[in-house]
Amino acid sequence: MLLRIERRRNQRGFSLIELLIVIAIILIIAAIAVPKLNNQRMNAQEMAAIRQIGTVHTAQIQYYSQFGRYAATLAELGPPTSGQAGPQAADLIPKTLSEGKNTGYVFTVQAIPTGYSVNANPEAFGNTGRRTFYSDQTQVIHQNWGQEPATANSPEFK
Repeated sequence: MLLRIERRRNQRGFSLIELLIVIAIILIIAAIAVPKLNNQRMNAQEMAAIRQIGTVHTAQIQYYSQFGRYAATLAELGPPTSGQAGPQAADLIPKTLSEGKNTGYVFTVQAIPTGYSVNANPEAFGNTGRRTFYSDQTQVIHQNWGQEPATANSPEFK
């Protein structure tokens, strides 16, 4: 009996089997959590892209009221490089958005005969987003669940 107690005192730490079991449990938990985390991140970036489209719409309305036309590019809505704001750079949206990339999406604004259009496409499809978005002066947002850019004929985002 005394020998058994003394042997236990000399054993310190965990056995190799115990450590391998703990590592296996951690890996299983990580394998479950990482894909869900990536999906949540992409959902957040998609929602941020939709908010940025709303920001562009608001800026376009302000631009139209000041200059009598819609801006043809994001740069016209962005801050000026120097001097006062004007039709070439109205300082209505943040610099990061006016450069065309924000929250994992690439944004473009184009003049169209009826006004303007806004496209938002993921920088890395399947990594920063799974959907593309389109909107125009009607402020209705359309989405496409694929790599092709969304158009006015794409399903409406609700």
